[in-house]
Amino acid sequence: MSMKKDGYRPDRKLAAACGLFCPACRIFIATRETPEEREKIAQNLKLPVEVLNCDGCRSDNRFSYCKTCKLITCAAEKGLEFCGTCTDYPCEELKQFQATKPHRLELWQAQARIKEVGYEQWFEEMLEYYSCGQCSTINSAYDLTCCECGAMPSNAYVRSHKAEIVAYLKNSSR
Repeated sequence: MSMKKDGYRPDRKLAAACGLFCPACRIFIATRETPEEREKIAQNLKLPVEVLNCDGCRSDNRFSYCKTCKLITCAAEKGLEFCGTCTDYPCEELKQFQATKPHRLELWQAQARIKEVGYEQWFEEMLEYYSCGQCSTINSAYDLTCCECGAMPSNAYVRSHKAEIVAYLKNSSR
């Protein structure tokens, strides 16, 4: 039940204030998978399958980590849609968040692109960026091969950051 890029339209619920693109999140993807695939994802992530539920950063149904996100709370308190429009951008909280995992490597580019072309155009670009070039399935930053057709790399993000992703996955599985 993989999601294809043409199954989405720009939706603010699916774009984090920090610049992450929710449809490319493994938890978001898992929420839409078959029970068998959800079980595999849960085992991979070493999480109970029941917690694999998220409808996007700005939705009411968020993954536990996202429910406690300081960045979305801060942006909301300041009346901002995205961190890049804040006078304190980039703040220490965002810098620390960005530096800890490979799926966050391009937050600065995301913020700049949102400012340059607007949220809707950025969203459309992200659909393309995280989609498999062979079958158009949206894959996460950690899917080295496409979840649907097995193409390598699974998307342009993985092509750009494969070394960092592989190193992270190797170190996190110990």
